[in-house]
Amino acid sequence: MDAIRIYGGNCLEGQTTVQGSKNASLPILAATLLINGVCEIENCPDISDVYHMQRLLTSLGCRVERKGTCVCVNTCCLSMCDMPADSVCVMRSSIMLLGALLARTGRVCMEYPGGCVIGARPIDLHLKSLRKMGVVIEEKETEFCAETSRLKGAAIKLPFVSVGVTENLILAAVLAEGVTVIEPAAREPEIQALCGFLQEAGAQIEGSGTGRLVIHGVKALKPVKYRVPADRIVAGTYLCACMCAGGRIFLKDAPVCHMESILSHAVRMGAAVTCEPDGILVDGRDHESTCNRLTTGCYPMFPTDMQSPAMAVMAASGRKGCIEETVFENRFRIVGELNKMGANIMVRGNTAYVNGSGRLCGAIVQAQELRGGAALVIAALSAEGTSIVTNRHYIDRGYEDIVLNLRRLGADVELA
Repeated sequence: MDAIRIYGGNCLEGQTTVQGSKNASLPILAATLLINGVCEIENCPDISDVYHMQRLLTSLGCRVERKGTCVCVNTCCLSMCDMPADSVCVMRSSIMLLGALLARTGRVCMEYPGGCVIGARPIDLHLKSLRKMGVVIEEKETEFCAETSRLKGAAIKLPFVSVGVTENLILAAVLAEGVTVIEPAAREPEIQALCGFLQEAGAQIEGSGTGRLVIHGVKALKPVKYRVPADRIVAGTYLCACMCAGGRIFLKDAPVCHMESILSHAVRMGAAVTCEPDGILVDGRDHESTCNRLTTGCYPMFPTDMQSPAMAVMAASGRKGCIEETVFENRFRIVGELNKMGANIMVRGNTAYVNGSGRLCGAIVQAQELRGGAALVIAALSAEGTSIVTNRHYIDRGYEDIVLNLRRLGADVELA
């Protein structure tokens, strides 16, 4: 049952709670390797990417146990066993284990990470930056080995902003000898969450949430309990679902303070949004649209992870719009599938042009990556007739039971 069947036409109504952040949980779980002891990561989403990270930690000798939404990681028995290649290759985020393991053990051999089809995302910049911190790296055909007697602080100037490289360098720097300066550093809320976790453990990090991070290496970190913030992309996806299907929903625990760009664009595209102390109230009933153009970018700009759901909203609205993608070169894979549902979208270079068409029609479409798969599901909510989205496993990488959550909101969806 690797598919989702959607019967279009139901307006959404009700409440759902936004899960913990995937993009914060993964680097925080990697960061537990830096700490000799037991860490408790609360509000950790039960998704396949987290499962693979747990499996990688277990393969390294850690004892990992999930209790509800809390993942407990005991690293006291950390060993340098080989990590399972299937988990490394299926998940891009496995690369962030590199910085943490080098800091803790001084040596890492691993397969080249995989798991992403939205762009090249080579690891060259990770390796080049770590070499500046005293790491010797031997690259082979299918794997690479990295080794250092002691990580050294360094001033690292990146050619462009990279979330993954920033995370890896933070993990390497907190136990390094001396001071590390990273600029331009990524400013995403997930970076801030990683810094917050490490600071509670005793790390000395200055500039979290800015484009310049200064990290003073410390000798050791202490075990902590930390709560992962809610997932701004999941919240944005359900917001877009309401805009596609119409209706009125409440997104409990949505991280309002991290969603300014998402919310402002949603309002300009026709939603009514009310921010409350414990979440967001969304009214998706076809309010007047004042803007159907957006450009993705690094935080605090409109997130590239929200580009596909936003395209689904444009296609479902029947209005014209365009999306410029500035982060990844291959993130318009959803276009052909939306066109199967009756959309009229053309891509020229890094811009997709959504030409107004009639109502979307049900079709059998294929998820080809995480966010695009979720976007196809929410587009189908507005379609006339029945749709089937195959390759549900892509969606499971980042969404806790999207079918159950949409059913709670009144959608007519089921596993197929």
